[in-house]
Amino acid sequence: MRLGSINGLRFTQLKLVILAFFMLFVLWKWEKGSSYYDSEILQPDPLVLTHPANSKFVDQHTSPEEDFPSADRSHRSVGKVEKPVTSALPPLSTIGYSVDVADGNEVPPPEKKECEYRNGKWVSDNRRPLYSGFGCKQWLSESWSCRLTQRKDFAYEKFRWQPEACEMPEFEASHFLRRMQDKTIAYVGDSLGRQMFQSMMCMVTGGKERLDVEDIGAEYGFVLAPGAKRPDGWAYRFPSTNTTILYHWSSTLCDLEPLNPSDRATSYSMHLDRPPAFLKSNLHRLHVLVLNTGHHWNRGKLRANRWEMYLGGAPNNDRNTAVIWKAKNFTVHNVVRWVDAQLPRHPKLKAFYRSISPRHFFNGDWDTGGSCDNTSPLAKGGSGVHLDRSEDADAEGAVRGTGVRLLDVTALSRLRDEGHISRYSIKATSGVQDCLHWCLPGVPDTWNEILAAQL
Repeated sequence: MRLGSINGLRFTQLKLVILAFFMLFVLWKWEKGSSYYDSEILQPDPLVLTHPANSKFVDQHTSPEEDFPSADRSHRSVGKVEKPVTSALPPLSTIGYSVDVADGNEVPPPEKKECEYRNGKWVSDNRRPLYSGFGCKQWLSESWSCRLTQRKDFAYEKFRWQPEACEMPEFEASHFLRRMQDKTIAYVGDSLGRQMFQSMMCMVTGGKERLDVEDIGAEYGFVLAPGAKRPDGWAYRFPSTNTTILYHWSSTLCDLEPLNPSDRATSYSMHLDRPPAFLKSNLHRLHVLVLNTGHHWNRGKLRANRWEMYLGGAPNNDRNTAVIWKAKNFTVHNVVRWVDAQLPRHPKLKAFYRSISPRHFFNGDWDTGGSCDNTSPLAKGGSGVHLDRSEDADAEGAVRGTGVRLLDVTALSRLRDEGHISRYSIKATSGVQDCLHWCLPGVPDTWNEILAAQL
């Protein structure tokens, strides 16, 4: 009896052991299957992380280059985040965009887009102008100070430029000079460059007389030559911050050499493939450079100045290059490339090429009765600009791929036809209207504000 009970107990235990082994076997098979599915389906396919051209997950309706750019443009692959991030795994098709699989780190956010100052609108601002139109006599040419003429409407002084997607910092003279401590700002170009230079001098002084500002033109060779109406430039230093602001006249941005230096009536070789000698001699002294050219490129100016085109040190015999607009573009590209090649040697230099300032001659040109009599701001072209490229395509093409930046003022200035000197003058004499130069204070002040915002 007792032996039978013991045998029955052992048989029951054996069944339990067999059952336990069976359950363990089932669990093992289940885990094996689960692991199989985890590794084959839930884990990202390695092809997701390759270039889309080699990936089975590419959306064929999109461009591979846009969806999965190469490493040097990887910051463009991160788009706007529309929803909050959760702890859930991202979809397979986006893993390669938002997560670094190697170490699990998130891709850095996209770089902040630089402000596009060419797009925006003109807005009325009663705090303008930045200096008095009756003042700034120490720096401003009388012919450009429209407050001293017969003009009665000065609404053009009360506008500022508001960029489309960013705030342009308010120009404050003392703050700007502190930022420019121990620096030299140089404008090199034609009379529109000279207007920009005079505008800056008025802006940093508030149009007030400054007896402490030093005339250092002689240090740059700006002396009045015998028989000349004016020197080839001006240079002033602010002792408190050791800031120098200068202008050098180079209306075509190419090197000019007298063919016969001993003859005052000599012609000049106009070296299209050489930068102005001033730049070669003084680039190492500059920290901000603003170049411009444009309106002197016409046959009348070349004849009046006795300029003869040269290439390679000899008279230009290439008829294609001799076409005025082609010669101008050749020169602009050449001087921009030259400056760009110098930038590695002058890492503190910031160089700009200013796009062309628009003319506003209506019903004719400057010598055929053209006029710009409108005095109502924004009356003809609207108030805003929204472009994906510059209106000065030649300037934009010249700086593309270089370290020289485009100071793009063409489109925003085109809206301001009422800001020109027009028929007004100091002597109140009738004659040709000036629809090329601007009243100061006026539009060129905005050019300088945009420049200062980028320094």
